[in-house]
Amino acid sequence: MSNSDLVVKSNRLNSAIQNLTLAELRIIQLAIVDARETGKGLSTDTPLRIDGLRYAEAFNTTRQNGYIRMKEAEETLFNRRFSFIDDSDGKVVKSRWIQRVKYLDDEGAIELAFTMDVVKAITRLDGAEEFFTKYLLNQTANLSSVYSVRLYELLVQWKTAVKTPTFALTTFRQQLGLANNEYKAMCNFKARVLDLAVNEINEKTDLTVSYTQEKRGRTISGFKFTVRTKDKPKDKDANDNQRDPNTIDAFTGQTDNESKNTPSWQVKGLSDAQIKKIGVYKQE
Repeated sequence: MSNSDLVVKSNRLNSAIQNLTLAELRIIQLAIVDARETGKGLSTDTPLRIDGLRYAEAFNTTRQNGYIRMKEAEETLFNRRFSFIDDSDGKVVKSRWIQRVKYLDDEGAIELAFTMDVVKAITRLDGAEEFFTKYLLNQTANLSSVYSVRLYELLVQWKTAVKTPTFALTTFRQQLGLANNEYKAMCNFKARVLDLAVNEINEKTDLTVSYTQEKRGRTISGFKFTVRTKDKPKDKDANDNQRDPNTIDAFTGQTDNESKNTPSWQVKGLSDAQIKKIGVYKQE
């Protein structure tokens, strides 16, 4: 993946209440990235094509599986909705992701056109990057749970601040894509959603995250997260390179491995006393 493989969304869209499947979310990611890389941008008028092979390569799966996931997503993505708070008046806005989608059976691809609200939230406005969440696609490409991807998206915008505000439980569940009747018991929510996502993020991405519980009385009301970027592996100093044990020494004509098995007198030479002894006791 190149540095141009950036997924960029407005913080408002990134924090929106949504219920995409993993395949649908990945198609949205690819659409954002490909619109930027091709230079075509996003428009409500012009459909954006996504090839099944592109999906397979981006998310490390087979071409056939890529086609299957694309087909499944085409059948459901058009009906997916999300909601957010309009900054201008504080009112709740409900919107669709896609206004038009078509599956190209003979080409193994789909064409889709985003709605106005999505286009506005994905296109950079006035260079105000501080209001945008951005991350490299390959950081979420190997995550196997949609909850992991969504949690990563919600937390990555706080990596500079390190500490997040409290995620109120009800809204947080909706941001992760959970229905009201899914994992209602806190023990199930933690085991099947939250802890699963935290562990996968820590194992497979560039972030290290942890959380604490916020309570009202004895009831958990929300969560706070600590978000840190993992240290990048340091390059070994060019002057600190270790000698290759199979390199032939210019003086001994042997490698270091061979020298280990060679008697010390053959390497260091004989002492004067040893030479004198050989001279006196030639037969010995």
